[in-house]
Amino acid sequence: MGMLIINNYNFCAMLALKPGAIEVGGVALDNHLLLAAGILGTTGASLARVLSSGAGGVVTKSIGPAPFPGHPGPCVAVLEDGLLNAMGLPNPSADFAGELDGLAGRPVVVSVFGGSPEEFAEVAAWFADRAAGFELNLSCPHAEGYGAAIGTDPALVEACTRAVASLGLPTWVKLTPNVTDITGCGRAAEKGGASAIVAINTVKAMRISTGLRRPVLGNRFGGLSGPAIFPVAVRCVYELYEACRIPIVGCGGIASADNVLEMMMAGASAVEIGSAVIRGVGVFEAIAADLYADDGVDAATIVGCAHA
Repeated sequence: MGMLIINNYNFCAMLALKPGAIEVGGVALDNHLLLAAGILGTTGASLARVLSSGAGGVVTKSIGPAPFPGHPGPCVAVLEDGLLNAMGLPNPSADFAGELDGLAGRPVVVSVFGGSPEEFAEVAAWFADRAAGFELNLSCPHAEGYGAAIGTDPALVEACTRAVASLGLPTWVKLTPNVTDITGCGRAAEKGGASAIVAINTVKAMRISTGLRRPVLGNRFGGLSGPAIFPVAVRCVYELYEACRIPIVGCGGIASADNVLEMMMAGASAVEIGSAVIRGVGVFEAIAADLYADDGVDAATIVGCAHA
């Protein structure tokens, strides 16, 4: 049997998109590129810096019902094809609200988590007068009792989504890939009133140091991100596009303009960039420089175009 290998899977010159502001899932964005949750989203100053560096919007660190220091270290391992982390959702809880005081009117989506629909709604309410929208972290793979512990149950996904959507602000739901069928959770989020779906969070994984004969992370297991999971994210977005009617924000291993286009062709209306920020916040301007051109095409013409 023959084998065809195409570098980057490109058969012709890369497309360019028209630049300009957009709206996705009820949130007005300056462009299609957002900062993903958990990356430089810990202070108002860092969020403002990312926005001034070319991001079209930002998602904060996930904020929960009580302050938490996170897991013991090591918390992050840099791999040859991505990052492995087990931060454990460290956050200052309600005290984070003050960090957003200087970002009024900016495209800031606040990531929230809780152990029940009531806790999700409680945390979100703290930011109702400061956020452009909410992103529900129903997908962290390494925080016991939170994240994917809830997000693998469609009934809980629907209930948590409904609780936060009742506040009247755009509500995005970030899904875990660590399920047999991600579309079930996507449909549950949509039924609960989600404005958009974010796919995906990290993939549960681990590495072991053969020298130390121990897991490299203090928590043993963590979440894999970066280029290694990009094909998984593309597949999840593709499946969700066929199963749901609300917009999808693609996330997972995006590191280039071509990655953005591929994710949009799978069905994403915008993307979040996380691990690639290890190269510096200039990654947003670098990707935008390749992605946009005044004579580019309307993004709406390519969203989902890979579907038959």
